[in-house]
Amino acid sequence: MNNRLRELREQMGWSQAALAELLEVSRQTINALETGKYDPSLPLAFKIARAFDEPIERIFIYDVPPSKGS
Repeated sequence: MNNRLRELREQMGWSQAALAELLEVSRQTINALETGKYDPSLPLAFKIARAFDEPIERIFIYDVPPSKGS
């Protein structure tokens, strides 16, 4: 799943550590989210959306995999 987390965080002027503290997760979690190595739980996705005052679907972009046989 792609996301705009880094872009939004930088627009706010927040470090990874500052965002991690706000969301009550580790800085490593923020890094993993930004690099696409980790997809957030639904509760964490809602916390992120609230932190940026954005709908979840404007932060997280689900790429639909191609169907088999195509």
